[in-house]
Amino acid sequence: MAAVQQLEPMPTPARPQSINGTAHTINIDMGATAPPVTADISIGSGPQRGDTRTVVIIYGHDQDKIVAIFAEVLGKPYRLGGSFKEVAREDMDLVVGITANSAKADITTRDKTSVIAINAHCASLGMPPDIYLSSHCDYEFLYTEAPFFRRDLSRFISHTLGQINHHETLMAKPRTYFISTTFPDVRAALPNIDILTVGSDAVEIRVDLLKEPLGDGSFSAIPSLSYVGEQVMLLRQRTELPIIFTTRCTRENGRFPMDNPDLYYEYLYRAIQWGVEYIDIELWLPETIRKKLYEQRGNSRIMSAFHDFSGTFKWPSKQAESIFLESRRYADIVKMIAIINDHNENFELEYFRSKIRAEYPDSPPLSAVNMGETGQFSRTLNKVFTPITHPLLPIIAAPGQLSAAEINQALALLGQLPKKDIYGISSPATRSATPQAPFYEKCFNELGLPHHFAVVERQPKGPGCIETWCNQRNFGGAYLNPAVSFTSLTASGGFFSSLNGGAGPVLSEAARLIGMVDTIVVRPSSPSSSSSAPSSIPSSPPRHQNGDSFGPYPPAQFGLPHNTSLVLDNASWKGILSTLTRDLAPSAYFGRAAVVIASSADDAASAIFALKALKVGKVYTVGFRTPPALAKDLVVEPFNSLESLQRARMVGSNGTVPGAEFGSPFVVVSALGPEKSNLVGMLVRVFGSRGSGNTRKVFLDLADGSAPRRGDPGLIAEQSGFAAYGAADVTAFTMVETLRLLVGQNVPYSFVRLASGRALF
Repeated sequence: MAAVQQLEPMPTPARPQSINGTAHTINIDMGATAPPVTADISIGSGPQRGDTRTVVIIYGHDQDKIVAIFAEVLGKPYRLGGSFKEVAREDMDLVVGITANSAKADITTRDKTSVIAINAHCASLGMPPDIYLSSHCDYEFLYTEAPFFRRDLSRFISHTLGQINHHETLMAKPRTYFISTTFPDVRAALPNIDILTVGSDAVEIRVDLLKEPLGDGSFSAIPSLSYVGEQVMLLRQRTELPIIFTTRCTRENGRFPMDNPDLYYEYLYRAIQWGVEYIDIELWLPETIRKKLYEQRGNSRIMSAFHDFSGTFKWPSKQAESIFLESRRYADIVKMIAIINDHNENFELEYFRSKIRAEYPDSPPLSAVNMGETGQFSRTLNKVFTPITHPLLPIIAAPGQLSAAEINQALALLGQLPKKDIYGISSPATRSATPQAPFYEKCFNELGLPHHFAVVERQPKGPGCIETWCNQRNFGGAYLNPAVSFTSLTASGGFFSSLNGGAGPVLSEAARLIGMVDTIVVRPSSPSSSSSAPSSIPSSPPRHQNGDSFGPYPPAQFGLPHNTSLVLDNASWKGILSTLTRDLAPSAYFGRAAVVIASSADDAASAIFALKALKVGKVYTVGFRTPPALAKDLVVEPFNSLESLQRARMVGSNGTVPGAEFGSPFVVVSALGPEKSNLVGMLVRVFGSRGSGNTRKVFLDLADGSAPRRGDPGLIAEQSGFAAYGAADVTAFTMVETLRLLVGQNVPYSFVRLASGRALF
């Protein structure tokens, strides 16, 4: 069990105070008082508007309710129509529903430039989708009437319409892994999917390994599209990770026959229609098929796969380079895998990898490993979608595969993953955060990471003592609960200001605009970076400016290595963003109005930044004033009277009240403590739905749910027409983001909830 250690008190630096604002709109450019920023760290892309065509949902008999749910997830009104011919330009901002029978009459005549057709099929009815509709629609959503499908639908529609880009986010990571489900039926993997996917960034479904049972007790030689579609649906319902759809042929260690290439096209194109994020396409397939799938991929990404089991393949050969060049023509990721006979061929692969990177810098990322025991070393060096296995899988997908823990242990033995000290820095008021220590230790053990984790407690007089823990040779990062103002950190002593040659620590855009730091990340400094500290300048001073000692450790343990830098970041806003988009697509928030309630700007900043990323149109604030930098490009109006509150409540989408174009508040976020739950409940009632529209509003309560309170705002919100989310959801998603930042590896949200004793299913 990690111990809680107390630090000596330090002088209190100045920090921003809460300011109650007056009624006005804040839209101010940053002035000269903006904090210094040495660099901007961004990972992946945020929510996008994506496909703006009119969405038409094709639904089955007595299944018209799915149209309303599609509309709710997208944040749009809907209507039921009679045919595609009736879909007009006026329907651009609507979701239109058409019955399956009516759609079959004229789906081929629709204008694909203005209409996107989605065949919504309920698998619970026991019938396969209509083949004609499946072949002529853009996408096909398979769902069940049991739980999960709203979250599944949000993920499906956000991906297919291009509102969320998983690929860009993953390719920004230093390493990515994927695990292959080698079960003949994915149902066998679902009970353990949370543990199986720890360390994975994606899940591969091996279609060729699926066994569809027949009535006579035997299995189909090739699983039917209906069976495969159901398997994809079941897997997506139980994991938030992107899926890789693979039909491996017999020549490449799979079971799909090679005598009919058109069969591959049929299955791979259907996977695109099902909204699968990654499609594995083998290089031996005819160019016409590979080219067609690449052109039809929509927002899915193509992995061009080449495997050589002959043992004669050579990485330094012209053949290897030509295979890469042919692969990259129709690929977003190039995957090359070979069997080797000599350990030195691992180094030949690394030379090939560096050559490709140098000579073809604009090519897709290369994922390349060697198979077998001899090639296991290459799996520790590959950084793009390394295939991994897990002890709970029935078989390994390829010879020589390692688990994420085994790869990390190998990296540690090779000196590529040195042991670090990672801290959870809390305050006396947040001692409830201490139970997170066993969770982090469990994650480190599951991932095979050598790091040591400990919760340390800073004194309430100020955050200056934080630099004591950061200025250690083995410092590996920290999360801060509660978050600390970055101005307080940089003003507390000489350590932070001395970093990067006196330029200070690196600041992410989120931390800069939010003003609060909850994660400190250690990253190697670029040798060419002008901000790197010269070797003649010590990485940190031996003492505080006031002469106080750093602490009880001998000087040999101090001094952050000069070739490393610290990144001050904020992960909380991503936890809020993930919570808000768990059951709704980002478009549900675009241009809408929000209410944020807090006692200080510091408490509200992460929520406002998340709402800004979701492109909300207007934010009403209660109890604080929004800093100008955070309010930039955002319409902000503080409530200063009951009249202004009532005016916002009565605004309609077609009203004449100023600001009416944003509508009445759609989302309410409360950052008030549990002792003010009565006030929160009152405001939630004020902004509750009044029976207009088909979309439930959203309420997010950031207060600690374990603390005693008067009344339950979440229950009041649900009674008032809201979908309610609590701090537990945000905390779990934030821990996912924090682990990604600190150790660069993924731990699924579902595992966080499971490990914390709150199972999802």
